[in-house]
Amino acid sequence: MEKVVERLMTDQLLNKFLNLYGLEPEVKKLGDFENYVFEAYKNGKSFILRVTHSSHRSGEEIASEMDWMRHLHKSGLSIPEVYSSINGLFVEPLRADDSSEFYGCLYSKAEGEPVNVRSEKFDSQLFKAWGETTALMHQATKSYKPSEGIKVRISWNQDELLEVEKYFPAEDAQLVENAHELLDTLSKLPQDQDTYGLIHTDIHSGNFFYDGEKIHVFDFDDACYFWFASDIAIPLFYSIFYKIPPEKHEERQEFADEFMTAFMEGYEKANKLPEGWKEQLPLFLMLRDVVLYAVLHKKIAPDDRGERLLAMMAEIRDRIKNKKPIVNVN
Repeated sequence: MEKVVERLMTDQLLNKFLNLYGLEPEVKKLGDFENYVFEAYKNGKSFILRVTHSSHRSGEEIASEMDWMRHLHKSGLSIPEVYSSINGLFVEPLRADDSSEFYGCLYSKAEGEPVNVRSEKFDSQLFKAWGETTALMHQATKSYKPSEGIKVRISWNQDELLEVEKYFPAEDAQLVENAHELLDTLSKLPQDQDTYGLIHTDIHSGNFFYDGEKIHVFDFDDACYFWFASDIAIPLFYSIFYKIPPEKHEERQEFADEFMTAFMEGYEKANKLPEGWKEQLPLFLMLRDVVLYAVLHKKIAPDDRGERLLAMMAEIRDRIKNKKPIVNVN
């Protein structure tokens, strides 16, 4: 989290949010990268309280996120239930200073447990469930229409992280050029109901729990209108990125083939594959590098970048420079 936001996120502010949702004062902090995420409690039951600064999302954007989550939950998907505050609001604003606000929202804790990429449970059975749930979400989103008073969620090209000049270092002019070339290519892809819609955009293994049969997806913060194929590329990208070192090229390729076989088998159980997905997948793998490179520069100050993070950023930089996806898709 940016240091200026850290200074504004006080215990006093957190307690106000807890009171607004009728929660107990004790919480467990789960994350603070782009949002503050807490496990909170009421009457012995666990909930997830998320607090977002206005520099990251507007109140209208968060309201649209909650509205879509409610649609998916009502459609029978394993999506957290969204709860209103004591004021009947799904998004509660609180003033941080004269120029910014924080927004709080509350939802149920996902069922199941996290699965590490090096766990024995990170296998073909999980990949199939992953693919099937992704396909069910794509099928459900085709019937989604924003509720009255809800602003339409942003499209992919409105993401401020794609303004790469703001975040890429000045010496990375070639990377900026390559990123714009990629964005231009993506802007020309066809859009229709079976290939494009409101999607999660970030269904990696850190954003779901697994109960042995189903995955339970959470963290819809990056949801936007995008090509369905991107929701196929992201699971592949992060599974490889965190599981296998970049120097093990053959191992990465073998794993990619195994992953995609199982994932797509699961996907086809629930939804028709989006037309052109094979050709689009490398583009979305490369786009993830662009976005990740931008967000790491935005969120983590140079003095806070350790050796491991610097190596990761160098790996990403090399792929953007050479216009290469993290892996070939067979």
